Amino acid sequence: MGFWTLLEGLLLFANALAILNEDRFLAPRGWTLAEIQGGRRNTLKGQIIGLIHACQFLRLPLILFNIIVIVVKLFTG
Repeated sequence: MGFWTLLEGLLLFANALAILNEDRFLAPRGWTLAEIQGGRRNTLKGQIIGLIHACQFLRLPLILFNIIVIVVKLFTG
């Protein structure tokens, strides 16, 4: 397993977090950003919610990274 494969795996994981819908998927389970506003940001649940929202906020760079990976895979096979 090379470094490139690891980067592709992390990109796929970031894509999976970016497409989670807050209203339909996260809110019924109590995983919204409003749940951690009370000072519970340092818990594991708070850190995971922060990571999900960071991936959703950074969708444009994520799209650019996806395009770069697709182009590299087209040229290198």
